[in-house]
Amino acid sequence: MSLPQRPGVLAGREELLAEVHALLADGDQPSPRLVVLCGLGGVGKTSLAAEYAYRHLAEVGVAWQLAAEEPAVLAVEMAELAAQLGGRDLAVPRDPVASVHAVLAAWPTSWLLVFDNARDEVSVRRFLPPAGRGRVLVTSQSQHWPGRPRVDVPVLEVSVATKFLISRTRDTNEQAAAALAGDLGGLPLALDQSAAYIQAAATTVSGYRALFAERRADMLARGEASGHPAGVSATLSLALQRLEAERPTAAALLRLLACLAAEPVPLRLILESTAPADDMDAGIALAVRPLLGDRLAAADAVAALRQYSLITAAGDGTVLVHRLVQAVTMDLMAADRAALWRQAAAVLIEAATPADTSRPASWPACAALLPHASVVLDLTSDGISDLATYLGASGSYSLARDTFRRIAEAHEAAPDYVPEHPDTLIARANLAFFTGQAGDPAAARDQYAALLPVIEEVLGAEHPDTLTARANLASFAGLAGDEAAARDQYAALLPVIEKILGAEHPDTLTARANLARWTGHAGDEAAARDQYAALLPVIEKISGAEHPDTLTARANLARWTGHAGDPAAARDQYAALLPVREKISGAEHPDTLTARANLARWTGHAGDPAAARDQYAALLPTMEKILGAEHPDTLTDRANLATFTGLAGDPAAARDQYAALLPVREKVSGAQHPDTLTARVNLAHWRRQIEAAS
Repeated sequence: MSLPQRPGVLAGREELLAEVHALLADGDQPSPRLVVLCGLGGVGKTSLAAEYAYRHLAEVGVAWQLAAEEPAVLAVEMAELAAQLGGRDLAVPRDPVASVHAVLAAWPTSWLLVFDNARDEVSVRRFLPPAGRGRVLVTSQSQHWPGRPRVDVPVLEVSVATKFLISRTRDTNEQAAAALAGDLGGLPLALDQSAAYIQAAATTVSGYRALFAERRADMLARGEASGHPAGVSATLSLALQRLEAERPTAAALLRLLACLAAEPVPLRLILESTAPADDMDAGIALAVRPLLGDRLAAADAVAALRQYSLITAAGDGTVLVHRLVQAVTMDLMAADRAALWRQAAAVLIEAATPADTSRPASWPACAALLPHASVVLDLTSDGISDLATYLGASGSYSLARDTFRRIAEAHEAAPDYVPEHPDTLIARANLAFFTGQAGDPAAARDQYAALLPVIEEVLGAEHPDTLTARANLASFAGLAGDEAAARDQYAALLPVIEKILGAEHPDTLTARANLARWTGHAGDEAAARDQYAALLPVIEKISGAEHPDTLTARANLARWTGHAGDPAAARDQYAALLPVREKISGAEHPDTLTARANLARWTGHAGDPAAARDQYAALLPTMEKILGAEHPDTLTDRANLATFTGLAGDPAAARDQYAALLPVREKVSGAQHPDTLTARVNLAHWRRQIEAAS
């Protein structure tokens, strides 16, 4: 037997060990069973192989580990094994590999060989025993082993890594241990190394984490991991140095990936962009250019990185880089050089961002790019603004609001900041808009009221952006409770928009739609219905039957049809609209949820309160998840659930629901807001119903 020291602790690997044994258990099979353990350097492949060997020593007559990284060294190790097996007495004494194969082929019992840290299948192929009742375990960073059974060794889950740190360090601060486990990405070597340092330095997990945040490169070089000759920094640095020497284009790709977030990277999106090389450092542009627009070159670079398990496939054409691989890659570069690579990554992300992020077709790309843009793009960049627009368009109103707030603050903090700069005005306008969309129309109204004079002064009274700001001021005035003011402002605005943009421009149609909307809210439901009925065919002609503006017009026509006295027609129109909304925007988009809420409402008003109650009960958890428990739309749905619960025959439940809702309404909208007053009236109504019944 020749095996390394048995691992002291092997956390979270029981399922992997069982999987390996299922693949290696050979029974009486005459040819060896082989399994390759693949994974990143430091992920614990060697420890896993050693633990497997020790657990199954009783089942094998020979157990031997061979260093397989270099063929020349492996040949020497095979000669030593041949000598131990008595191979010098065979017919091929000058070929120790053949001698080992011959002995193992005739060996009467099972045996186990571990080929540790093989570079690839080609480098060890001639050393692998072709016959005998044996088991062969190969550990390798390379993920390319065609035709060979492979088991990928992953990093540890955070919960397992947290327990390991607590056990090794005896520091019971679970929160700090979990945070450090996340910082280290669950890499066993890094966890072992950090635990060893914590013990040796008599510090705490939180103390180590603070040092790690300040001096990451130094900390990755400290602490001796049990059973591993090199630390994280040395292990990963060696792989990176070899990659640089053998595949410089792959090394360039890794440097780009190291600049991005520790999230799946959409390589095709990034590398097929038409990024302007002039915006990159000349040397970096030269290194990156072979990857751009050439899928074969990119695939070759990915394959080279996978040979060292420096990246893993994450599905849908994305790749994932471990955070410590990113860290070491960046730490190996001088600070000024690393900054130039970040700039190059920013250029690629910016170029990959779709031109129109408000359209649903662009949203998958935006979602994939967003975490990386957040890391490398400046808050004043066009790309960040475009992706913030995507957040809002796709329904993440609060995230869009918060992002535009940071964008506006970044513009204000810029050395060349002036309040009148167009980019600053756009950021402030978007902040106001999504403040309203996120549930605070009064704040949005006030922000637009403060912003509009500046926009008019800078752009002029008839500039499209000025007209948009006027329109949004009107809308949020209405949403804040002054429906008549919203109607009157749109009535004054519409002729200006028609003069500037034309009668069929999308913004003109939007203004017509909003005039109809606030006409209805101001008390003339039939006029609102008629205006939407006249408008809808024009919107369909200009934008198409499935455009979001068309769907919004259909929804409003249904709404005002109901308010004008035909709830059954409103119900049927919403029932026809809802599947289209789900198809275009997704099942959890706020517009889809609004359509569901209105279908429930008009179902109830058309005579089926029990069905309305059930539909609201099913909808409400999704509303709370997407918009939040205190969003005005969520509160409206709670009120409607209570109303239809009462109308369906349960006044006590309706009373209790309004009693629970009223304090939230008062907190969110104020004691004198119409919605709060309505909730009070309804609470009193259901109390009277119960008293009358008793």
